[in-house]
Amino acid sequence: MNNRAHAIKDRWNALADDWNRFRTKPVVDNIIADPMSYFRTELQALFQRFVGDFAGREVLVIGSGSGRAAFAFHLLGARVTALDLSEKQIEHTASVARAYDWDISFINDDAVTLRRIDLDRYDFVYMPNGVLFWIDDLSALYASVRRVLKPGGLYLTYDMHPFMPPFDFGNTSKAVLIRDYDNVGPMGDMATYHWRMQDIVNAMVASGLRLVHMEEMKAASGTFWVDEDKAGEIPPAELAQLYKRETNPLYALPQCLSLVARK
Repeated sequence: MNNRAHAIKDRWNALADDWNRFRTKPVVDNIIADPMSYFRTELQALFQRFVGDFAGREVLVIGSGSGRAAFAFHLLGARVTALDLSEKQIEHTASVARAYDWDISFINDDAVTLRRIDLDRYDFVYMPNGVLFWIDDLSALYASVRRVLKPGGLYLTYDMHPFMPPFDFGNTSKAVLIRDYDNVGPMGDMATYHWRMQDIVNAMVASGLRLVHMEEMKAASGTFWVDEDKAGEIPPAELAQLYKRETNPLYALPQCLSLVARK
C-alpha cells in the first residue's frame, strides 16, 4: 500500500466513529423493515432488471463505509462480502452485523487491487456513491473488478455525475464554474479525483467488462446540494427550491450516474 492509500485509510479511520450516526438502531431497523428501500427507486429498478432475486447470490460491496448497502443485500438473501480500506469502518460495521447475528464477511482491503478477494467468485459487485472520488487508477480498479466477477457476473456503480464537480455547490442560484471539466486531479491533500465520463467508461471497457446500461439521474434528495450535517437547519421549503431549475440552474443537469457492466 502506497503513502496515499495509508493517508486515506487514516482519514477514514478518524471519521469512523462519527459515521456511527449512519449505523444507529433506528437506521438499521428501517433497513430491516424494507431492505430494498435503502436504495433509491432508480437503483431498485436496475436491480430488478439486471439481477432479479438476490437470494443466494454472491455480492461484493466495494467501499462499504457505513455498511448499510451490505446490510440491505444480506437481508435480501445475498451472501455478502463488505470491503473497505478503513479498519475502523469495518470494525464498527461488523459490530452491528454481530449484534443482529448476520452472516456477512468483512474484509479490509484496497478497492483498486482487491488483493484479498477470490478470482471469479461474485455474481454481483456494487460500488456505492462516493468511492470513485478516491480511486487514482481506474484501469487497475476495473481490471480487479473483472477478475473477481464470475463469468456473466454484473458490476453496478452509483455515484455523482461527472458533470457536477466543475460547479460551485455553494452557489446554487446560478451556475458558477470553479474548474475545467478536463481537470480531473489529483486535488487537495488527499489527492482525490473527479473523473470524466470518458475516463470511467473507457477504463471499464478496456478491462474487458461490457457496458450494458447507463442511467443519468436527478438528486434523490435536496441535501445533495448542502452539507448533510446542516440539512436539518434548512427549512423544507428552502430545500425544495433546490429541485427546481428556475431557482437552481444546476438541477437542469443530471446529478447522479449509474453504470452497469457485465463480465
